[in-house]
Amino acid sequence: MDTLNETVHREVTAYTGKGLNGYSYLVANPDQQAFTVVSVGYIDGERFANADLIVRIMGDHVVIERDDNDPPLVESLLRAGIARSQIILAYAGEPVPESA
Repeated sequence: MDTLNETVHREVTAYTGKGLNGYSYLVANPDQQAFTVVSVGYIDGERFANADLIVRIMGDHVVIERDDNDPPLVESLLRAGIARSQIILAYAGEPVPESA
């Protein structure tokens, strides 16, 4: 059975790769506790760079700080077996404990 870190890493990685107008890259800190998906490309001839997804693992919780994706990461995490009570949608105003 995967650990929480392994599951989150796998599900976040699914949001990377070639897109219509560019490419999305996974950036993670060395201990695999924080993940960011950065997208770069062109829209109407203009270059863009955006952090589409920012996620951290705090203890046994997954804190989603930002998510501009459809479908959102929370749906992928639930399908992967992570309980909703372990997922904090900080971008939606859910409170983030100091030491979640």
